[in-house]
Amino acid sequence: EMIHTYSLVHDDLPAMDNDAMRRGKPTTHKAFGEAMAILAGDGLLNFAYETAALAFQMEPQNVRFGEAFAVLAKKAGIYGMVGGQTVDVQTDKGEEITREKLDFIYRLKTGALIEASMLIGAVLGGAAEEDCKIVESLAGKVGLAFQIQDDILDVTGDQEVLGKEAGSDEKNQKTTYVTLEGLEKAKKDVEALSVQAIEDLNKLPGNNEFLENLIRILIKRQK
Repeated sequence: EMIHTYSLVHDDLPAMDNDAMRRGKPTTHKAFGEAMAILAGDGLLNFAYETAALAFQMEPQNVRFGEAFAVLAKKAGIYGMVGGQTVDVQTDKGEEITREKLDFIYRLKTGALIEASMLIGAVLGGAAEEDCKIVESLAGKVGLAFQIQDDILDVTGDQEVLGKEAGSDEKNQKTTYVTLEGLEKAKKDVEALSVQAIEDLNKLPGNNEFLENLIRILIKRQK
């Protein structure tokens, strides 16, 4: 949650998306200034790692803590969220973007952190390597669907419900899934990805009803 929040604080900065509202309130840089927003994001990222590192003190004999920590760092870093954001920023406004490139950005920028959340749970829960691969795969589908839904809500959502400015993608001349594929196709792809993710989930042992419901809520959210 700290890493996710730091990414939003930095994403809202004038050098990024330059958004004024987040979660129904002025964005951090609007409320406290750009310098404090940068420091707040940096502080949240470091505090997240500090908090995760405490696990080693609690159970130093648990060798899977190191594996989980590595997942967190990788998925949040240059091969994950930061990498996706970098490609997004490097793409000039108004530049034509292919569907393949957009999928790449989404899988890293949004999907990687969702993969981290689910994969870390699998690792710490003692899941077998094959099951971890299934979890990572289904989380990637959820992440892609989540971002496509975000694009849809930027067009169709109510600002009061969203808690942020609607239509910001158009304002920033950003290529999104909706601008590439159209609104109806985007909605169908969100549904298809959710079905595929749940099919992956059903390959895992145990009762996963809670996770199935969570996936449906994440993908079909209205804010």
